[in-house]
Amino acid sequence: MPSLKNLRVLTQLMLGFSAVIALLIGLGALSLFEVSAENNHVAQLRDNWLPSVRSSLQMQSGLRAIRLAEFRAASSLTPAQAQEAETRIEAGFADYRRPAAEYEKLITEPEEKAAYADIQRLMPQYLDLDQQLRALVKESKQADAIDLLRGQLGEIRGAMEKDIKTIVDVNVAGAAREGEAADRAYSHAVALVVGLIVIATVIALALALVIARGLAQQLGGEPRDAAALASDIADGNLLTVVRLKAGDCSSLMFSLGAMKDQLTRIVRGIQTSSESISVAAGEIAQGNTDLSQRTEEQAASLEETASSMEELTSTVRHNANNARQATTLASAASGIARRGGEVVGRVVDTMQEISGSSAKMSEIINVIEGIAFQTNILALNAAVEAARAGEQGRGFAVVAGEVRTLAQRSATAAKEIKDLISESVNRVDAGSKLVEEAGTTINEIVESVKRVTDIVSEISSASEEQSTGIEQVNQAVSQMDQVTQQNAALVEEAAAATQSMAQQAQELREAVAVFRIEDTGPSASRVVAPRNESRRPAPTVRTPPHATSTKTKTTPAMTTDRDAAAATDTGAEHWQTF
Repeated sequence: MPSLKNLRVLTQLMLGFSAVIALLIGLGALSLFEVSAENNHVAQLRDNWLPSVRSSLQMQSGLRAIRLAEFRAASSLTPAQAQEAETRIEAGFADYRRPAAEYEKLITEPEEKAAYADIQRLMPQYLDLDQQLRALVKESKQADAIDLLRGQLGEIRGAMEKDIKTIVDVNVAGAAREGEAADRAYSHAVALVVGLIVIATVIALALALVIARGLAQQLGGEPRDAAALASDIADGNLLTVVRLKAGDCSSLMFSLGAMKDQLTRIVRGIQTSSESISVAAGEIAQGNTDLSQRTEEQAASLEETASSMEELTSTVRHNANNARQATTLASAASGIARRGGEVVGRVVDTMQEISGSSAKMSEIINVIEGIAFQTNILALNAAVEAARAGEQGRGFAVVAGEVRTLAQRSATAAKEIKDLISESVNRVDAGSKLVEEAGTTINEIVESVKRVTDIVSEISSASEEQSTGIEQVNQAVSQMDQVTQQNAALVEEAAAATQSMAQQAQELREAVAVFRIEDTGPSASRVVAPRNESRRPAPTVRTPPHATSTKTKTTPAMTTDRDAAAATDTGAEHWQTF
């Protein structure tokens, strides 16, 4: 049974015992079933057939008692005898009715049901005839009573007794059948139980044999042999020879032997590896010492570089501040020049407005001149007309002369005002031209100041970027300094770890030495203890104050790949550079 061999021992035992228990349960269940069948037959005998026989016989006995009492009544000679016979008749009927009532509940077969129905049909007739018999006895007609008793009463009673006999026979036959069925059930139960016991015994023996053989094949030998081999391996004795049966490749003893062989190879490999580790640890310790010294030198160089970068950062920051101030002043000068240009523009506009007003005034003076000229002409015409009028026009001529004089004076004044206004307009035009030139010059100054401001802003931005870059370089140098210090500490830790590894390798060799294995020859490698040279600790590098105030980046953790590469390169040439 390959599938059974693949199961656990506990599962196999549980299956075996479960099968035996299932057989026992089946045996018990079938036994109970057969016992229940036999109990049913016995119950039928006890509860039906035998009570039916008893009740039918009691009914028969009651009828016979009634018949005997009726004969006594019919043959009675005195009233006292007749009364006693009647009392016995009533007692006989009572003895009949009680078992009849009990039997009526037990009727099961059609034949007895028909017989009992016939009895129930005849009983009223019998009671009527019995009353007639009693009446004849009371009338002292004993001869008629005897005739009635031997006649109709005898026939009906005979028919009833025949039916009762049928009932008795049916129930006796049923009881016999139930007895035979009980005997057959008992015989069947005995045969079945015996057969099941034999089958269960055979199956249990077969399961026991299969499980025992399977366990023996899985163990591959006696359990005490496996325990002794495991004890030898636990004690470190790997020289024990495992004896296996032919073709055994999967038993516990085979697995223990394979484990012993594999453990032997592992122990031999550990011995060889521990010696190699000791040699490599010594070389790594020497390399870590050289690396520690070079790391200390690099830390000192980085400290000087950090100081120089700090001074350069301060200088660049000062230049950036000066450029920022120059940008501010240039921006202020640009604003002032821009405002001056705006003022000059407004002056130019005002001069242009004054020039326009002067032109309008010149036009007004021209109008005044025209009026004065026309007034003079009119006054001249008035004087001519006054002269023509003679004496009547003398007064008008005087007035016209005055008007002409006033018109001439007005024309003279208007001409002088016109000359002055023309001179003012010319001067205003010259001033406007000068102001326009001044505005152009100021606009050029504003543009120049703006370009200067842009250049100074670019210088300031460049100085800021340069300052930021130098600060980042300073931070990077500070980070390199910190990483270098960490490297120095890690190198110290690596050296200590190397010494610890060498010591642990020695302890490993001592631990493995507990196992006794076959000697394969002298060891190819020699254990070299690492040199415990005194090394000065890495110097503590002071971080510049400005560098500590600036925002530094997170120092990346050293990866194990670098440590693995450093541990791999054990040659002296790999430790020349850091």
